[in-house]
Amino acid sequence: MVESATVGADTDVCPRLLSDSVSQTDVPGDTITPKESIWKRISDKLGARYYNSKYDSAYVTRPEGKGLTLKVRMNQSGNTFHAKGTINGLYSKTDLSTSHKTTFSLGASFRGLGASVSINPAKWSGAYKDYELNFNYYGSRLSLDLSYQRSESLSGDVYGDRGDRRLESGESTMKVLNLVGYYTFNHRRFSYPAAFTQSYIQRRSAGSWLLGISYQGGSIKTNDEVLKQRSPDAPEMTIEFGHIGIGGGYGYNLVLGGKWLLHASILPTVVVYNRNKLIVNGENKEAQRVRFNMIFNERLAVVYNFSQRYFAGATLVMNNSIFDDKNVVINQNKWRARAFFGMRF
Repeated sequence: MVESATVGADTDVCPRLLSDSVSQTDVPGDTITPKESIWKRISDKLGARYYNSKYDSAYVTRPEGKGLTLKVRMNQSGNTFHAKGTINGLYSKTDLSTSHKTTFSLGASFRGLGASVSINPAKWSGAYKDYELNFNYYGSRLSLDLSYQRSESLSGDVYGDRGDRRLESGESTMKVLNLVGYYTFNHRRFSYPAAFTQSYIQRRSAGSWLLGISYQGGSIKTNDEVLKQRSPDAPEMTIEFGHIGIGGGYGYNLVLGGKWLLHASILPTVVVYNRNKLIVNGENKEAQRVRFNMIFNERLAVVYNFSQRYFAGATLVMNNSIFDDKNVVINQNKWRARAFFGMRF
């Protein structure tokens, strides 16, 4: 399709050049080379990179076609946060969760380059005011997951020696950044893209050990002006947290019947640096900088290939952190689920 369009464009736009080139063919030694369009040159370069697979073709292959994929997706994400601690003899416990974010998107990718447009019906109606950014890169060896969320829809319960109360949406603000990078050792036979981007097809079952680094950090702060209007005696509270972890895990792609792909992977990392602080009415307790704590990164996927062209499936990505010492306990859980249907051309 691209080649026929290019030839037609050159013919329509430059008829004079074509006539000149015909007259010049009488001159010995002259060679006329048609000028390639920029799009064709870009397409050829992308194609050379796209089809230059490093995988063992007995296990992983590119889908048939020109490298164009269209997908419709439904996405949903959420976040829960739990914290407790004792400061100056006063105990406090908090259990919060954000509103679930639901979006519908249409995406297209061509030979490794992709873009998508998402629609959030709740945001259009004004019912959802949070902000969330997700970025994912799945390569044969290196992969990256990044998510940032700014939420004012946090709600839940706060318990403590000063009394129990309900925290309503709009009374606090949470900012959370999750970042995970990981390396796949068996990168010739095990494919993350086959499970999460469908840019490859896993032909035979295979697994791989993983090496990764993860970061999870952010803050939760009560919106004091809004909070005081409803509960004048409510405590002012700020929670700050930051974890960096290094570790290893394992992932496996199970192929059933040549059409089903089931994926499961886990990457636990040991926290080598953390900074956690709980502040209540100006009184704070900062945890020790280095403790034996964990960040877990889990992924699940199901993909069904109806044929080389049509496919459907669902994925789930989760990030969980656990920090625990005698003064401050913090647990944060971020998840994102996706269902999709796609076509390859």
